[in-house]
Amino acid sequence: MSASTPSLPEAVTTDPNRPWRIAARVAGLAVAAALAMLLSGVGLPPIVSRIILLVGLVVLAALLLRGKYAKFFSGPSAYVATASLLLLVVLAIFATELAPQNPYDLRQLDIMDGRQPPGSTNFDRSMTFHLGTDEQGRDILSGILYGLRVSLSVSIAATLAAMAIGVVVGIYAAWAGGRIEAILMRIVDFQLSFPSILVALMLMAAFGRGLDKIVIALIIVQWAYYARTVRGTALSEARKEYIDAARGLGLPSWRIIFGHLLPNCIPPLIVISTVQVANTIVLESSLSFLGVGVPITQPSLGLLIANGYGYMLSGQYWMSMYPGVALLAIVASINMVGDRLRDTLNPRLTR
Repeated sequence: MSASTPSLPEAVTTDPNRPWRIAARVAGLAVAAALAMLLSGVGLPPIVSRIILLVGLVVLAALLLRGKYAKFFSGPSAYVATASLLLLVVLAIFATELAPQNPYDLRQLDIMDGRQPPGSTNFDRSMTFHLGTDEQGRDILSGILYGLRVSLSVSIAATLAAMAIGVVVGIYAAWAGGRIEAILMRIVDFQLSFPSILVALMLMAAFGRGLDKIVIALIIVQWAYYARTVRGTALSEARKEYIDAARGLGLPSWRIIFGHLLPNCIPPLIVISTVQVANTIVLESSLSFLGVGVPITQPSLGLLIANGYGYMLSGQYWMSMYPGVALLAIVASINMVGDRLRDTLNPRLTR
């Protein structure tokens, strides 16, 4: 009597979502490549990179909500948040083409246009400042568009890098267990015991100002959140029967990790990453407001708010108020979309 070959559970033997996962990886790589080219200034023409970035983001969102559109758009707040976020992202990506002025090109600035109220025109009446100007004559609307692009680019780049580090640490801790897990998690606990703004201030004081330096500081601040989340999810999945069956059949560890543990960690990662993008934007703006963030030659919402802060009591409110409204809008939109994603992707919240 021949011995029968044990069969794997459905979760191990079949993967009906494999084509969608491949498409999501391709779209994710396109987004990462386009973002890297925009930040580095090399590669394809900027307009092409921006189009690739926008299309990649839309494809990722569509794949993420595949079959769940009705649940995600179950209320008017979802439509408002999604439309607002999409509008702000488009404005940020195409800021160079949409902004009336390059606010950091000295050849386009005139000190005589400084501190003009909303709706005024420049000295030769060739341009209207719809949201006014700052003390250097820079158009506030243009500064907001450029600032949105920098804030989103920095936050997304830092979030993706921190997520990659956190995923590696979290899954390795959950899979290795024992003393390795204890050491890694104590490091995570130590990291999370300090306020994010305090750690970021200390790092920026050591690194100095610069876009690359603030991205590194934000990565160091964020990675522990992802490590803890991934470790908890991986531990929960590692105790399930299909993982035991895969181990019993002698599948290598890397195949179990990348084929089964990591895909099941993606939904909570998506939820926490949306929240962290918003938190990172606020943190970057706070650092720039305090004067230790992006250089003064680069646009940033926090820097725009700081530049006009001293004029608030003199009645020239527009220099700080409008960048503050833009910061509030982007953070609120991301948080609202993140809440809808959490309700959609977490089956425990299904009623």
